Amino acid sequence: MIFIFLVGLALGLTIAYVQKRSWQRELQQLLQEMFGNRPETISSSFSHRLRREILLLQSNSDYLRNQLALWQKLVENAPIGYIQVDEENQLLWCNHQARQLLRLDRWQPGQVRLLLELVRSYELDQLIELTRNTQEPQIQEWVFHSTDFSEESFAVSIALKGSSYPLPDHQVGVFLENQQPLVELSQRDHRLFSDLTHELRTPLTSIRLVAEALQPRLQPPESRWVKQMLQEANRLIRLIEDWLEISQLEKRPQQNLKLECFALDPLIHSAWETLRPLSEQKQLQLDYQAEQSLFITADHSRLTQVFLNIFDNAIKYSPPQCNIWVKVIFLRSEQIQKPEDWVQINVIDQGKGLSKTDILRVFDRLYRGNEVAEETETNQENDVDCATGFKSSGTGLGLSITRQIILAHGGRIQAKNHPDTGGAWLQVELPHGSLEER
Repeated sequence: MIFIFLVGLALGLTIAYVQKRSWQRELQQLLQEMFGNRPETISSSFSHRLRREILLLQSNSDYLRNQLALWQKLVENAPIGYIQVDEENQLLWCNHQARQLLRLDRWQPGQVRLLLELVRSYELDQLIELTRNTQEPQIQEWVFHSTDFSEESFAVSIALKGSSYPLPDHQVGVFLENQQPLVELSQRDHRLFSDLTHELRTPLTSIRLVAEALQPRLQPPESRWVKQMLQEANRLIRLIEDWLEISQLEKRPQQNLKLECFALDPLIHSAWETLRPLSEQKQLQLDYQAEQSLFITADHSRLTQVFLNIFDNAIKYSPPQCNIWVKVIFLRSEQIQKPEDWVQINVIDQGKGLSKTDILRVFDRLYRGNEVAEETETNQENDVDCATGFKSSGTGLGLSITRQIILAHGGRIQAKNHPDTGGAWLQVELPHGSLEER
């Protein structure tokens, strides 16, 4: 019996020793993977090493916890809003500014609630979904209409700009900027300028009538002075008319449209023919390419104005004896993965192209590129073509009006440089709501 007991005890001690050595090897391997092969620690006892590494982890954890608290405090008091949602669009966290902008009075820190229960904003939901699907940062601007009547007797509308970023585990973070003060300031400036233009139109018209009456009665050099005065008066009147036109399009975009159905191809060719005297001076040719004939439901006069402005801009930038391309592409909904069809109209020249500043500001009011501005100033006498009656704007409002007309039709327009020609590339797109294929 004693022999059996001793054998069992020896066997048990052997098994315990083997397990201990196995645990030690696993622990040593784990420590090496976590903290590296530091010679001063490998030779230490396991308990001492483990105690030191645990203290180091606790120190790092405290540091990270303090850093997280600091960043949360900074974001909480930031002048822009921030919200963070999980993969199921549940609101995980938002700062004070976001709670004010989105009226999130019902949300409390630490709560996890579905964002749709707290905020009814289609644009915000689309921004989050697009960011999650593409895993790319996105930027979107929209007007948020609050439906919280707890403090006010009417809904509040705020212009917002959202910048979203994809986060791990399909979470999404969105920074929100309050654009309403900028919108109100811009609207106030536009109202002041519109009021001023209304007041200026009458005296300028009187000056023009007087100049027209005096011009045939005077001899040089007085007649040349009156002619110059008449040209400047006409330029100011066109500037006022263009500005008022943009203001009307912004206030009531669709109400200023007279919709009718017509063929798109003849409209583009007609606009080019109107400017043929200008294009022939540089020996420019129109290269028109279309996949198929399209009929469009739009404002014929406004759309003609769009292509007159675009062609006029292309002619000014193009060098002599070159082509200006117009490529019309019909985009079906299944091709572009959108619920409706679109048409794309590309106008491409062979000029020097647009500078970075031009690309950003080409549709801004009163903006003219340096090259075009100089050419306009030296050719003011040719602003009105006697053969066509077309007035080359020269006011810096032509492309601004073009953009407003396209937006009124529910479309979009963008400017860039073409990779092949190096020239300016204006791309107009109109949705299916304005187009019918025939």
